[in-house]
Amino acid sequence: MMSKNLIIYYSRKGQNYVNGSIVSLKKGNTEVAAEFIRKAVGGELFEIETVKAYSADYMTCTQEAQAELRAGERPELKRYLDSVAGYDNVFVCGPCWWGTFPCAVFSQLERLDWTGKKVFALMTHEGSGLGHCERDLKKVCAGATVGRGIAVRGADVARSEGAVAAWAKQCV
Repeated sequence: MMSKNLIIYYSRKGQNYVNGSIVSLKKGNTEVAAEFIRKAVGGELFEIETVKAYSADYMTCTQEAQAELRAGERPELKRYLDSVAGYDNVFVCGPCWWGTFPCAVFSQLERLDWTGKKVFALMTHEGSGLGHCERDLKKVCAGATVGRGIAVRGADVARSEGAVAAWAKQCV
């Protein structure tokens, strides 16, 4: 029987920091990487979307994200997954904001029962790698086995399909 995979992701469209400059992206880097996972191993995509949008201005967004993290906020989401019971493997994908996932990702993860699941982090970044997202997943996804994650440089995401696919296939 094939294992069932879920790919939960948060991705930022519009202004992003790429190779030292602010550029506008039609599709966020993390969404591109999440689609590479689905193409490689199959699974369902679930996009995390906040009710209150972050600023369109990249620099303002980073300040909002930092304030949210410092305050331990959990932004309200447009929709939530009720359960991960039907899945064996859950890929949690997001940009590295201040060393970890955006708080909106935790808004979703903290609501779920992770018992017996395998969880893997994919983080897009511009130099900070995985940050401490794996440690944070181990805390938030109690009862799950957190496997080895992958860090994908945002500027290189379009060329990362092979690496992402190879990693995802090792995970499942």
